[in-house]
Amino acid sequence: MYTLLLTLLILDALLLGVVILLQAGKGGGLAASFGGASSSSDSFMGTRQAGNLLTKASWWCGGIFLGLAFILQLMSTRSAVPTSVLDRLSAPATESAAPVAPGGATPALPLENTPPAEPPAPEPNN
Repeated sequence: MYTLLLTLLILDALLLGVVILLQAGKGGGLAASFGGASSSSDSFMGTRQAGNLLTKASWWCGGIFLGLAFILQLMSTRSAVPTSVLDRLSAPATESAAPVAPGGATPALPLENTPPAEPPAPEPNN
């Protein structure tokens, strides 16, 4: 369901961008540079009807965009309470190879010095 609504939101955003760019600007914006008042949408439907249709389409696409964005935001909220990393540290630990300090905490470094490893015995030559 989430993927379907996200796809609809992307398609609506693309349609909204196209509808806005097709509108004739009052100051001679992008629509004027591609023909202005004599663009193909105006010659097909007339100047008055194209403005009304594109204006209504931009309002509808904008409203649908906001509605879908709000619904998707509500769907993406977490339903579970986030857990803290500190909660996992206070849980009883499993057996570890490191010695346990008197306070019960595991030290970062071993408490006892370990004897250095003996070098391997040389192999006898035959």
